[in-house]
Amino acid sequence: MKILITGRQGQLGSELHDLKESYPQHQMVFVDREEMDLSNPEQILEVLNTEKPEIIVSAGAYTAVDKAESDQELCNAVNHIAVQTIGEWAAAHQAKVIHISTDYVFDGNSETPLKETDTPDPINVYGQTKLQGEQALQASGANNVIIRTAWVYSVYGANFVKTMLRLMNEREEIGVVADQVGTPTYARDLAQAIMTIVEAPVFVQGVYHYSNEGKISWHEFATAIKEIKGLHTKINAIGSDAFPTPAKRPHFSLLDKSKIKEVYQVAVPHWKTSLEEMLLKMR
Repeated sequence: MKILITGRQGQLGSELHDLKESYPQHQMVFVDREEMDLSNPEQILEVLNTEKPEIIVSAGAYTAVDKAESDQELCNAVNHIAVQTIGEWAAAHQAKVIHISTDYVFDGNSETPLKETDTPDPINVYGQTKLQGEQALQASGANNVIIRTAWVYSVYGANFVKTMLRLMNEREEIGVVADQVGTPTYARDLAQAIMTIVEAPVFVQGVYHYSNEGKISWHEFATAIKEIKGLHTKINAIGSDAFPTPAKRPHFSLLDKSKIKEVYQVAVPHWKTSLEEMLLKMR
């Protein structure tokens, strides 16, 4: 099967690229901004018409959440219009789309793990454009799977784990937000989940949630990084209001993973197991 993956240089794209050799039966084509600029619909169509993939993994996105507040046009072009363009091409060419979305489509006011059937209500521009991308893909008529994920990290790219490691090696004391709750997602695990869906005997359309198992705050996540690495930085628990950002963050991002486990038999490792694995790989 020919699979085209966008966002080659991103955390997820890089992890999927690492898995490439494990799936020699598929022809996996990776593109990034240079080959396929997601803000340019004509270029997207040009690449799709040249490559003619049977599956498109839409992993590329505009993910600078704070910058998105002032860069709304570009954020919308990449997270919404590009997905619409991909969906319309896929519908016309009988291709399937696996699209990566986010917990940021929700307002973060829930107190129970978020299900796929819960009503989205984004509180920032990034979340709004990601929701519009989901809706455009669903309206396109393409055979699609949407995977919402949260708190993604990897040995690749910039992410919370790497930032914490740098700060803990530079400072004796740091403050980390303790009133935002969810579960991290190791991009390697998400990449494996995507390939499980690709390999599934039946492609079951719909929205799915995926992150690692467990429930923690950012402060608890930072503390675990410190403990695993044997560092001695003092980590103070702070409230979101002590760390104001241009974009509002959801306070609750815990995703219910039952559907993806049931429909696709996807394995969901515990967040701490995956964190240990990633930190070991970073050595």
